[in-house]
Amino acid sequence: MRLVIDTNVVVSAQVWGGTPRRLLELAAAGEVSLFTSAPLLDELARVLAYPKVLTTLQAHGFALDDLVLGYAELTTVVPPADIGSVIAADPTDDMVLATALAAQADLIVSGDQRHLLAVGSFRGIPIVTAADALQRISA
Repeated sequence: MRLVIDTNVVVSAQVWGGTPRRLLELAAAGEVSLFTSAPLLDELARVLAYPKVLTTLQAHGFALDDLVLGYAELTTVVPPADIGSVIAADPTDDMVLATALAAQADLIVSGDQRHLLAVGSFRGIPIVTAADALQRISA
């Protein structure tokens, strides 16, 4: 199964674990394929550098660069498709959609209730939570 994971879920997986981390574990085991783009990797580095997140990383002994590089190694980096503006309220979410389209993803995984999850799907690609993704993978 081909997945594009929104930055909020990647951060949750790396910093707090739980269900989102299981998706990364499945990718490491070769059970799913993860795709990202250079803009999404840049966003991941930017979000991990937020003071609140960085403090948590440091408290757990994580290095920002190691987390970004580790995630990049789990993924295939694709150039995002040109989709124009889709989510006017949060244009950064357009990059998730553009990456998923370019990757021919089976699922987009997000925790963004207000924007991405509210859309439901994009050009036939379902947008689901990490828990929903795990259920679909196990089915």
